[in-house]
Amino acid sequence: MTWNQVKRFLIGRPFPLSAEKHERLDKLRGLAIFASDPISSNAYATEAIMSILIVLGSGALGVTWPIAIGIAVLVTIVVFSYIQTIMHYPRGGGAYFVAKDNLGVTPSLVAAGAILSDYVLTVAVSVSAGVRAVTSAFPDLHDYRVIIALAVIVLITWINLRGLRESGTVFAFPTYAFVGGVFVVVSMGLARYFGWFGASPLDLHPEVIAPAADLTGLAYVWLILRAFAAGCTALTGIEAISDGVQAFKPPESRNAAQTMVAMGVIAMVLFLGIAYLATHLRIVPIAENSVLSQMTDLIAGRGFLYYWVQVFTALILFLAANTGYQDFPRLSAFLARDGFMPRWLQNRGDRLVFSSGIVTLAVLASVIVLVFRADEISMLPLYALGVMASFTLSQAGMFRLMGRVGRVPPGTEVETLATTIHYEAGWKWKRIVNGTGAIVTFVVLLVLIATKFLDGAWIVVAAVPALVMLFQRINRHYREVAARLTTLGVDETVLTDVADVVIIPIADVHRGTLRALKYAHRLTKDIRVVNICQNPEGQRHILERWRRFPELTDEAKLIFIHYQYRDILDPLIQYIEHVHMVEFPNMITTVVVPEFIPRSMAEQSLHNQTANLLRRRLLAFPDVVIIQVPHHI
Repeated sequence: MTWNQVKRFLIGRPFPLSAEKHERLDKLRGLAIFASDPISSNAYATEAIMSILIVLGSGALGVTWPIAIGIAVLVTIVVFSYIQTIMHYPRGGGAYFVAKDNLGVTPSLVAAGAILSDYVLTVAVSVSAGVRAVTSAFPDLHDYRVIIALAVIVLITWINLRGLRESGTVFAFPTYAFVGGVFVVVSMGLARYFGWFGASPLDLHPEVIAPAADLTGLAYVWLILRAFAAGCTALTGIEAISDGVQAFKPPESRNAAQTMVAMGVIAMVLFLGIAYLATHLRIVPIAENSVLSQMTDLIAGRGFLYYWVQVFTALILFLAANTGYQDFPRLSAFLARDGFMPRWLQNRGDRLVFSSGIVTLAVLASVIVLVFRADEISMLPLYALGVMASFTLSQAGMFRLMGRVGRVPPGTEVETLATTIHYEAGWKWKRIVNGTGAIVTFVVLLVLIATKFLDGAWIVVAAVPALVMLFQRINRHYREVAARLTTLGVDETVLTDVADVVIIPIADVHRGTLRALKYAHRLTKDIRVVNICQNPEGQRHILERWRRFPELTDEAKLIFIHYQYRDILDPLIQYIEHVHMVEFPNMITTVVVPEFIPRSMAEQSLHNQTANLLRRRLLAFPDVVIIQVPHHI
């Protein structure tokens, strides 16, 4: 089976470019793909708040509900800001384009580096959290958690390589099954708590936890800020839709904006419902049993609904990784197009997805999983920093854009670097909302850095500037290449002349070398066939075969270089260098390399790779041209 056959079997038949719009997502699939991360955060966001507050004892857990309301308000602000981003920047790109258009190149690279690092962590954390749920149910698998996590990454990578619409279909059911299950639990819980519809009241047996510390004043305020920042994991993934606007069917902006609204409503209804019930049912966070699991058990018992929620909680934690798979490749393609990442990242694969970006993300996430041994608790201090930084820059950019919108004379349009703006009624209050959001997310970012710095957040704090410098270095390289390739001021006199000589290195005389020799006769009459000879018998053998083809060999020079050491490339390179530097200085020298091509990679491994090694060595010479003449066997 050839590589192409294997590829077709795994990935599927290639799609033509004309099929690109047919592969786009409707709102139902788009919500499943892009919203899996923020929706999945309902599994742990409330618990993250309560885990901080429990320091003050179980009595302090009542503050969970007010904090949840504050986070819901912040989510509303961020969603509103990103809806504006979608409508003003319909090509996608999210925080990167907003910052680039309104704050400058360097802030845009900070936003890009922050969100790309967060996408990698999203995959690693989500998959590891899903594995934790599986190994909690099946403890015998605990020692294999890294292997399971890597296998899940490979599986999600494979599904995404098969195409956007296909992955949306695969991921839709688990996402909506989780939403439906948690919604039923919350509805039942509220009905039983308030006694609606004659529902049986809940039998509460709250556990009392004594305070581990007695905090007052600024220390108490700081703890509340820490709890608020911890709960802001509910915001992760909100930006995903703004990055992938072009993944939606036309009209792209409207469909993306409506999906963003649906995502915000679903995520916040579930989050507020869980937070309200967890607070008023006096649930206490414990390591052995999640808050969502305790709440479901208390409300519905350990029946079908309980196991439904648990199974699809594990699945959606796995699928939350898919948010990274949608936006990391797309944002990488934007950066590659602008010359800040390798150009090959902007190329689409056979199924019209950014295959190189998908594979790159899988490799990076796998490295994180290996380093942290699939322990998401160890990864959490790194998580959410990037997304908060991108939120801050995106909303700051929209704050400035709304100021520019307010200065546009009514009835006119102004072109910016990335969009077209016109006067909008209500620009002032839009600007206030964006500014407020930027300030709050910046404060959350500072709190996260301060509280998690020594636990691992320093890695992200150091990594983002390093990524920005890498982006700038890549861009500098591309600009240098463009400057060297420019045709401005170029005429024939500045181009290097071609030497009237061809060198053909051979190990023996066979069909492949004769084919190369015939090809060389089309180029020049000065043909030099070079053999590195290590014994007289080998020389006689080559001469005997050489003389059998006078029509090809009479006008060529056969040169034997006697050499007693094993590395035959050194004397060959020295001869080519002599011809190039001494006989034909400042001219282009041509080397024709005969190469036979076996039928398979397995057969290729049985042969010396001399031709490949020679080609790599000759690439160091700027004016040596290498021509490969393949002979398939």
